[in-house]
Amino acid sequence: MDLSIYILIIIVTAIFFIVKWHVRSGQAPVSVNYHFTRKCNKDCLFCFHTATTSHIEKPENAKRGLTLLKQAGMKKINFAGGEPFLYPKFLGEMIDFCKDALQLESVSIVTNGSLVKEPFLEKHGRNIDILAVSCDSFDEATNMKIGRGSGNNVRKLYEIASWCQKYNIKFKLNTVVNRFNHLEDMNEHLNVLQPFRWKCFQVLIVAGENDSDKTLRNAHNLTISDDEFDRFCERHANQASLVPEPNRLMAKSYLILDEYMRFLDRNGQQPSKSILEVGVQQALQAVFWDEEAFVERGGVYDWNKSSCSSDNKELDW
Repeated sequence: MDLSIYILIIIVTAIFFIVKWHVRSGQAPVSVNYHFTRKCNKDCLFCFHTATTSHIEKPENAKRGLTLLKQAGMKKINFAGGEPFLYPKFLGEMIDFCKDALQLESVSIVTNGSLVKEPFLEKHGRNIDILAVSCDSFDEATNMKIGRGSGNNVRKLYEIASWCQKYNIKFKLNTVVNRFNHLEDMNEHLNVLQPFRWKCFQVLIVAGENDSDKTLRNAHNLTISDDEFDRFCERHANQASLVPEPNRLMAKSYLILDEYMRFLDRNGQQPSKSILEVGVQQALQAVFWDEEAFVERGGVYDWNKSSCSSDNKELDW
């Protein structure tokens, strides 16, 4: 081959990687899941964010990190854990800061529901767009097997749904489809609760979190096949709120910020350095985030509460 062709190939390859680097360095963390605590009051067998530390950032540090994320392009923040309602003062302060100071488009919370209290929603509900409650089963015995049960999960779920309606908060459900619940038919309760969005996750194995007897959890006994997950979704296909998330979409499509404000890498690599130390863009470059899968799984949707008031109907208990 002519030397000039070799040089041309080298130049084109170099340009490709330079452009790719620039595109990557310009990533905007549109939607971020901030797991500000790993502590939880439940013991779900499949949990992939287990309580290996008790660290929680000081409020001033957390606010600085959230400000950096907003400046980098964040539009939606999702507070998760662990269980975020173990720290209602910190959670409430962050919620109000994100709306009142940062004016984010959407502020949401993921919770197991057990510690949600009406006075909290009365005080901070104006700044909460979405409250997502984990609901893996409407059979209390199944919830007990999973490790989330308390004997009153279903009653509490209906109570939270009524509060969300009262305080104009979008009510969302999250279900992890696993070995214990994949045959369940949840349609009757869903028809009554009518969540605006129902995320169904195929139980996921995450290296270093729930993948062996050396970690706090070993979820291999709870995994299901792709066909079993598909059949669960088919059984509930008439639910307009259904958003299925099989492993192929979920594994690397979430931007997860841990309790040290580091991005976690679901590609098996080490976490990034803290955004408080190196900034958002440098931290993003250290992890793999599948933006195409983020879009494919419906990561951008109608996530602001402004549209929910006109759609609220009385829940037919």
